[in-house]
Order: sequence, then C-alpha cells, then structure tokens
Amino acid sequence: MAKVLYSVTLSVDGFITGPGGDMQWMRPYLGPNPEVDELVPRIGALLVGRRTHDGDDPHKGEPNEGEAFGGGYDGPEYVVTHRLPANSRPGVTYVDDFAKALAAAKEAAGERYVNVMGATVAKQCIEAGELDEVLVLYAPVMLGDGTRLFEHPGGRTVRLHRRSVTETPLATSLWFDVV
Repeated sequence: MAKVLYSVTLSVDGFITGPGGDMQWMRPYLGPNPEVDELVPRIGALLVGRRTHDGDDPHKGEPNEGEAFGGGYDGPEYVVTHRLPANSRPGVTYVDDFAKALAAAKEAAGERYVNVMGATVAKQCIEAGELDEVLVLYAPVMLGDGTRLFEHPGGRTVRLHRRSVTETPLATSLWFDVV
C-alpha cells in the first residue's frame, strides 16, 4: 500500500515559500541531490494543493517549467481545490474533496509514494492521521517571511523519528517517519 510523504525544500527559518508565495528563492539550491534523485522514481502519485499547483515555479523560464521535480516526475497528479477548472492538462485530476483526492492518489501510487506538495494539503494529511513520512531539504538561507512548513494556530505536536541525514553542498536532507 502507498505511503504518504511530505517532501519539501525549506529555508533554515522554516519557510517553504517566500513572501507572496515566491518560489524563486529556491533556484540556487536546486542542484544535484542524490536523495531526491533516488526518491523521484519511487513516487507513484502527487497530492497537491491548488495554490501550489497554480503558484510560482522555481523552474520559471526553463524548459521544464510547470513540471514536478523539474521534469523528473511523470505520473498522475491530484490537485485538491474548491475551484474546479473547466479544463485540465493530461495526468492532472482536480478533486474538490480532500479524502477522495487522497484515496485516488493512494490507489494510483500502488506500492510507491504519494508525494504531498503544499503546506495546507500536508496539514490536512497530518490532521487525518494519513502522513507517514517527511523529507525536508534545508537550504542554507533564511527568508524571514512566507509560508511555514507546518503551522497550526495554538500549536500541535507531531512526533517524528529521524530516519536519515544526508548532506550535499546545496542542502541538508532530513528524512523522518511520523510516529
């Protein structure tokens, strides 16, 4: 059965986007990363929030703009949204119900990962008890503002067990199991 993984690049001060949803901050840190290279073929489906899907792309202006993992991933994408579009591109399914989107992504992923993209969808996975693993790639930068990795007004403790730490010149990867 598919495992649900939240993989994300973030600043040392805990932001996954800069102010206004800016993702261009990430460009200098998207270099080679063996952890990501090994992960991508193990992803069977994406579960993505609408703001992430429609938002800024760190690969803007490049041939692989708009493609997950810089074009490294080619498979089904399930976008959780309250605004269903009239049209979609092949491989992208818009779903207006989180539980249905997650179930469809898990079925499509089979024995591989459902990779979560977007803080709101990740939070919904946590609240539903459906998040299995977290992979954070810390970029050596502080942004000071933006979208936090995980935010829960009033606080919420989510216990993690560290699985591995991998260092590259551009990021430090920490992989966790959700306890």
